[in-house]
Amino acid sequence: MFGTKVEVVSFGSPEPEARAALAAVLREFDRLHRSYHAWQASDLTRLNDAIAQGKPAQVDDEMLHLLDASRRYATLSDGLFDPAIGHLIELWGFHSDTFVPRLPDPAAVAAAVRAHPSVLDLEIRDHTVSSRKTAVMLDLGGIAKGYALDRAAAILHEHGIRNALINIGGNVMALGTKGKQTWSVGIQHPRTPGPMATLALYDGEAIGTSGDYQRYFDFDGRRYSHLLDPQSGEPARHTEAVTILITPGEASGMRSDVCSKPVFLADQRWRDMARRCGVDHVLKVDSAGRVSVTTAMRARLRWVSGMQADTVVE
Repeated sequence: MFGTKVEVVSFGSPEPEARAALAAVLREFDRLHRSYHAWQASDLTRLNDAIAQGKPAQVDDEMLHLLDASRRYATLSDGLFDPAIGHLIELWGFHSDTFVPRLPDPAAVAAAVRAHPSVLDLEIRDHTVSSRKTAVMLDLGGIAKGYALDRAAAILHEHGIRNALINIGGNVMALGTKGKQTWSVGIQHPRTPGPMATLALYDGEAIGTSGDYQRYFDFDGRRYSHLLDPQSGEPARHTEAVTILITPGEASGMRSDVCSKPVFLADQRWRDMARRCGVDHVLKVDSAGRVSVTTAMRARLRWVSGMQADTVVE
């Protein structure tokens, strides 16, 4: 789904019921993949085609929900999260299942930044969407995985599954427990194999990770990741990874997906950005490999192989 690995595990339910529930979740994932694919024919590409032609388009309730949420998070993050930068993502070669190690034309990148497309440029009236700027190209990859987590949790509950772990490319949500244990997940080290820490997840909690090791290519000895700063048009180089924990609440899956992006891109302002997003639990690894954690996150982590935080902040 969306170019990443999906895993759903249930515990303690009779196998026929569990298999039926997991099949329903995977069917939903397939539907979301087809509906919101950014470069293969989908509801999203049809909307983008209409915007590029300066025409209005009709969208359904679900698309409206995702666009409304995207607008809220774009405002909250001062534009560090903004799914309207699809042209930039395309220029850097990330509208593809495989990444060719080449740099985009600097003039084209500069032009895309000057156009300053934003999801806030959308005009939404009832179920009709148009844009003041034809430069807007929507890529919902930064919010759709989290939305899919929430949808999966709802479907599992509808099928009577109370204990499960849902993992969409490092965006993870826990339901219930694993027998008498809590679910436990590893936080990937951005530069070496294996986890740097483990984290117990309680019922309804979700984690989201943004890392420059997930979708990237190397060129002339430098790494270029898919985490683009809308203000510079360039992949961020100051951070290797950010993991956030979202406590149980409405749309916790979506929040875990979206909020890790502006925290990653905010560089030295990461703690302020996390506060703006209502996130208390953060682990950040900068480009020098230094590890910073919030006090709340430190209390939840179990470090692996002598790892520890270099900095702890409130």
